[in-house]
Amino acid sequence: MKLIFRYLKKYGGAVALAIFIKLIGTISELLLPYILEYIIDDIVPLRDLKQVLLWGSMMFAVALFCRQFNVFANSMAISNAHKISYEVRQSLFEKTVNLTGDQFDAFTLPSLISRMTSDSYNVQSAVQQFQTLMVRAPILLFGGIGFALVMDREMAKIMITIMPLLILIIFFVSSLGIPMYTAVQEKLDAVVRIMRENITGIRVVKALSKENYENRRFRKANEDMKKKDVNAAAIMAIPSPLMQMCLNVGLTLVVLNGASRVNQGLMKPGVILAFLTYFNMITMGVMGLNRIFMTLSKASASADRIDAVLQSKTPEQPVQERKEETESREAVRFDHVSFAYGEGSGSAEDFAGEERENALENISFVLNRGESLGIIGPTGSGKSTIIHLMMRFYETDQGTISVDGQPVDAYDRRELRRKFGTVFQNDMIFQDTLRENIVFGRDVNEEEISVAVKSAMAEEFVSSLEDGLEYEAAIKGANLSGGQKQRILVSRALAAKPEILILDDSSSALDYKTDAAMRKAIRQNYPDSTLVMIAQRISSVMNLTNILVLDNGRCIGYGTHDELMKTCAPYREIYEIQMGAMHE
Repeated sequence: MKLIFRYLKKYGGAVALAIFIKLIGTISELLLPYILEYIIDDIVPLRDLKQVLLWGSMMFAVALFCRQFNVFANSMAISNAHKISYEVRQSLFEKTVNLTGDQFDAFTLPSLISRMTSDSYNVQSAVQQFQTLMVRAPILLFGGIGFALVMDREMAKIMITIMPLLILIIFFVSSLGIPMYTAVQEKLDAVVRIMRENITGIRVVKALSKENYENRRFRKANEDMKKKDVNAAAIMAIPSPLMQMCLNVGLTLVVLNGASRVNQGLMKPGVILAFLTYFNMITMGVMGLNRIFMTLSKASASADRIDAVLQSKTPEQPVQERKEETESREAVRFDHVSFAYGEGSGSAEDFAGEERENALENISFVLNRGESLGIIGPTGSGKSTIIHLMMRFYETDQGTISVDGQPVDAYDRRELRRKFGTVFQNDMIFQDTLRENIVFGRDVNEEEISVAVKSAMAEEFVSSLEDGLEYEAAIKGANLSGGQKQRILVSRALAAKPEILILDDSSSALDYKTDAAMRKAIRQNYPDSTLVMIAQRISSVMNLTNILVLDNGRCIGYGTHDELMKTCAPYREIYEIQMGAMHE
């Protein structure tokens, strides 16, 4: 709930105005039964039509005034709630894109999506009700009781007697609701995860005819969420019938007591009519409080989940002092680096609940400016992890990494990453033009775009499109072939003339001829860029300055192609298998 009050404070003036207007409107509403009682008991007996019309007009004016103020207050509350939910989503998004790799793995992508959507909506509903129902319900409840006491204390005692019981029911049930709604949101995370997996992998599902299997998997997650949601709803529904029963009993006692007192001449008829109206207002107030606590139970759980992300520490300032700036030949240095993915990491989910094994162990190498490094090894050997550490998505457990002679943690993360041009495995093509996918919001001119497209061997297919670079790519580049997507991604990495170019399995969809031509063009057009290439094909890395061979996170070979052919049996075996297959 701290999150909600933090944002309410930020919009304090607008929220206070909405609350004040709602306060005036609700207090005006409380005057209506009192005016009605006065007309019936004091004006009508005078048999003066002018007085009746005068007071009737006054009652109508108060009702109109009350309605307009309530409508205006509700409109302001909705506007404020939308502004606050906008701020929450914006802050959450900005925080999410700056999370470290460990933090992202711990929160998980499906959970972050549900926090951005359903959780932020729950906060929006709570903020809106805070400005309207939170004001209206207590005023109707306690204001109705106050006016009732002024009119007739004996009858008001009946109302007052049942109030503590109603409030006790609300608070007790609400204390149960918050943890239950937290569990509901966690189950929603699982539903979002399966839905996301199936949407992004729909072609695989269809190709393997696994629609029924995925339907069963989703149904189970959906059932688990439904059970939690039904249980929470069942608990939160308990107060309504209990309170309604108590209020009906109280209303019956009011009617019986009022009728008896009217017959005895102890009460005027207008008072009992006003009493019944106030009793209805008190009923609306109590039911409104129940709705508030239901909403706040959901919102409290959601706000805590959102705040957990917003309050996570993502230090952007350098944590080490920089060395004295000197012209260093070294582009990248790994010095005895070891690393294991943390608990909850999506990259190490196979080890969940077990002692973590190192993803990298005691890795050392030096890559000078303008040189190139190929990284090769079986799946899961730690190739991509080297890139993640180099760009500081994760922090090393042991050892140090330097870029341009400076430790990576001496850089601001954004400053560090501006040095890199990167193509990751399964990288993202956005729903936008090819030009915008290449430029990607950076200060890149037409010449730089043209050179990048030519170097990535993308010019031929781009020029064949009717719209050229203005061609609209679908989500994830669904209207492009695998090779076309990879060439656009390489164009994006090259466009800003990176100091360090990282290509992570970025040519797997290209034929050998195109792959070789692209590597040659990159070396010709970007001679000053240091190249790090992860590949499954030895033909892609064999002509690079050095090659790092990994197996289970350990370096089992380092050197040139010729050196590795003599000293590294696994490398030689891969070469013979791949080159033999090419010549068959």
